[in-house]
Amino acid sequence: MAIYHCSIKIISRGKGKSVVAAAAYRAGENIYSEYDGRINDYTRKGGVIHKEIMLPENAPTEYKDRAVLWNAVEKIEKAKNSQLAREIEIDLPIELNHMQNLNLVREYVKKNFTDKGMCADICIHDKNGENPHAHILLTMRPFSEDKAWGAKQKKEYLLNENGKKIYNPKKRQYKCKSIPTTDWNEHTKAEEWREAWANILNEHLEKANHAERVNHKSFERQGITDQIPTVHLGVAAHQMEKRGIKTDRGNINREIAVTNNLLRQLEARMNKIQKWLDEELQIDELPTLAAVITEILNRKNNTGEETRSQNIKNLKTASEIVNFLTENNITDFAGLEAKLKSMHNKQSEIRKELIPKERRLNVLDKHIEQSEYYREFSSINKLYKQQKPKDKTDFYESHRRELTLYQASERYLKDALNGRDKIPLPEWKAEHTKLTNEKKQLTAEYLSLKEEVGKVEKIARSVQDILHEEQRREQLIENRLQRVERKLINIR
Repeated sequence: MAIYHCSIKIISRGKGKSVVAAAAYRAGENIYSEYDGRINDYTRKGGVIHKEIMLPENAPTEYKDRAVLWNAVEKIEKAKNSQLAREIEIDLPIELNHMQNLNLVREYVKKNFTDKGMCADICIHDKNGENPHAHILLTMRPFSEDKAWGAKQKKEYLLNENGKKIYNPKKRQYKCKSIPTTDWNEHTKAEEWREAWANILNEHLEKANHAERVNHKSFERQGITDQIPTVHLGVAAHQMEKRGIKTDRGNINREIAVTNNLLRQLEARMNKIQKWLDEELQIDELPTLAAVITEILNRKNNTGEETRSQNIKNLKTASEIVNFLTENNITDFAGLEAKLKSMHNKQSEIRKELIPKERRLNVLDKHIEQSEYYREFSSINKLYKQQKPKDKTDFYESHRRELTLYQASERYLKDALNGRDKIPLPEWKAEHTKLTNEKKQLTAEYLSLKEEVGKVEKIARSVQDILHEEQRREQLIENRLQRVERKLINIR
């Protein structure tokens, strides 16, 4: 099925990154960096099935050349902490073929990026048709009317109440503020681009007559409160899962899917019983529960004969139902209906307690995972920082996975800790254990409820059998009367 994945990040010189190296790696090419004099040779990289550069109207045509474009970016960005490029990584649906996916990516890039003034370097990767995805490198600086690089921001002088510039004697200059020349870095843009990808992807799936649809929002944001949300796999785990390699996060999602399915099934079963009860309670002469037990005991096998095994089966079923009715003080169908309502309430309570616990467990799983990444790869990050500037790119590419996981965990934990210095890993693990035990208890309650639903279903089937048998007998009597009536008419 189609999977939604759209990640956005910045390639920054301040973090020791080279956009020339990044472009060469994603395209599987050999590109010389004029900025640091390095040769970035990734021609042995496999899995690159398509690459192209899309330009806005006012960009120089020579920027169709990957090496020219990204060396120009490195040259125009002077600061040590310059933001060199924005990268958007998207998963492509396996439901669409290569050409359909290519058209999908081109439309997304044109509408959201090149039409807005950005250059886009598109590289589509795939191996054995298992994990098609696209890397889109975007320029961060607009173009002026003469096709030269424009400014990312402009200065605006601060004015006093009289409309005059405010002088700062300490800095010996007038006070001013920086105003971005584009809205590309606004916080709302990431959400806008993520939503745009979901919309265009769904349009192309519909156009190709596929029923699958994606949504960029979480269950909670969609207003779906009766399902447990799955956890985000991440690129590495997603690729492993597509190759048939099971991951911890994949196992969590499989368990969540099973739980959601069980909750839905139980709800559907109880709704079906309730519908049956609503209909049957309108009948004037319902069989008594005692008659139901008797009917179960008198059941015969498919041949219409009684056998020892059939008698044992009937006795076991009747015994289970009698015990259920006795334990719940049910003597008639009104009592059975009241029991069903209480089961509905119990199921709602289980779901109400289970969903927030599952959500919190998902969060704790992420906290714990990122904390362990942070600790495991901190030494690699220290070595990376100790490298000389000319060696940093090679070191980064050699340890891309470890450094990427470390940097992602560092960003994640900064938000998760919310100003705290120490990572409370023991507390998170203790809370995880506590919630896991509570979840097990709720699961046990669910299984008990499921068993009760099964017993009510047996009663329902038996009542239906009795009613159908009565209807069959009545139909036989009516048929006989009609035959007698026809004979009498013939005699006359």
